[in-house]
Amino acid sequence: MILGDADAWLLLATLIVTAAVYARGWWALSRRMPHRFGVGRLAAFLGGLTVIAVSLESSLDALAGERLSVHMVQHQLLMMLAPPLLWLGAPVAPMLRGLPRGIRRLAATALASPPVRRIADVIARPAVGWIAFALAFWVWHLQWLYELALASHAWHHVEHACFFATAMLFWRPVIRPWPGRWPWPRWTMIPYLLLADVQNTVLAAILTFSDRLIYPAYAAVSGGGASVLDDQATAGVIMWLPGSLVFLVAAMYLAMAALEHARSSTV
Repeated sequence: MILGDADAWLLLATLIVTAAVYARGWWALSRRMPHRFGVGRLAAFLGGLTVIAVSLESSLDALAGERLSVHMVQHQLLMMLAPPLLWLGAPVAPMLRGLPRGIRRLAATALASPPVRRIADVIARPAVGWIAFALAFWVWHLQWLYELALASHAWHHVEHACFFATAMLFWRPVIRPWPGRWPWPRWTMIPYLLLADVQNTVLAAILTFSDRLIYPAYAAVSGGGASVLDDQATAGVIMWLPGSLVFLVAAMYLAMAALEHARSSTV
C-alpha cells in the first residue's frame, strides 16, 4: 500500500514545516544555551523526521502491502527508531521557540491551561506509555485488524498514527528530554525496557515459528506458496532481533549509568 499523491505531499509538507520550526527554535536556543542545544540535538531531531519520511514516503510503503517483512521494517522504524531520535532532540522548547510570536503565545497559553496540563500529566506517566505501547503493538497485530489496515488507506494511516503516538509516549521517560518532570527513579526504566522486550519477543516468536499463515491477505497478493511462510518468519526475525537490540542497548546504557552514578557517589 502506498500513500496517495495528496497524502504524500501533505506528509512531506508537514515534515518540512516541522523541521523548519525546530531548526529556527534550535538556532535561537543554541546561542543562549550551547551546552544544552548542541549540534547533536539538531541532528537527532532531523534524523527522526528523516526516518519517518523513509518509512512512509519510500518504496517501503508500497511493498508493505505485499510482504509482511517489509511492513515489519516500516513498523520498526516508526516505533523503535524515529521516536527516540525525536526525543533526543529535546523538541518541546525548540518547537515553541521556533513558532511565530503570536502563535507561540497562543500555544504557550493553551499548554499552560489546567485541562491541558491535567491531560498531559496523565499521558506522560510511564505506566500509561508502557500500556499504550503494548496495547497498540498487540491489537494492531490481530488478524482482522491488521488485514483491515492492509485493505484500507484510512485504517492504514490510523495504524501508523497509533504505532507512532504510543511509541512517543513509551520512549519519553526513557530518553527524559529537557525540560520535564520524572516521577519514577531512573533505574526503573531498566525493567520498563526489559518487560517491553519480553512482549516483543513473544509476538516475534509467534510469527517466526508459526506453521500457518497468520495474515492470509498476503497469500492472496503473492499467490501463496512456501515463500509466504518464509516471509512471515523473516518478519518475526526482524521484529525479534533489531527490536530486542534497541530495548537491550537502552537498558544496558541505563544500567551502566546507574553503576557509574553509584560509584561516583561513594567516592
